[in-house]
Amino acid sequence: QVQLVESGGGLVQPGGSLRLSCAASGCTCSDYAMGWFRQGSGKEREFVAVINWSGSTTYYADSVKGRFTISRDNAKNTVYLQMNSLKPEDTAVYYCAKAHYSFTSRDPGTYDYWGQGTQVTVSS
Repeated sequence: QVQLVESGGGLVQPGGSLRLSCAASGCTCSDYAMGWFRQGSGKEREFVAVINWSGSTTYYADSVKGRFTISRDNAKNTVYLQMNSLKPEDTAVYYCAKAHYSFTSRDPGTYDYWGQGTQVTVSS
């Protein structure tokens, strides 16, 4: 059974940084693209970033481009999201997800497994 476990969330001041981790088990997840999504209070889940199976291709939402970096370590079956210059509007529950395919996608419908999420709060 595929399991995705996120960690690294917390409370940070505006302008600060956090690094989220997503540990995968129960799959050869290195064969698939992996993505990060987020959902703020009262908002719909939105795409944040995605990385293809090899790590050679990444895409970001416009709202995080230049501030967030997605990466993966296939030897550890782990995906990371480095978040810098955090803003209050980045406050949300962040979810890691495994894509059904090896290539990148922003469509949550193309992801078949999801973690339970980790809360990120950006506030002074």
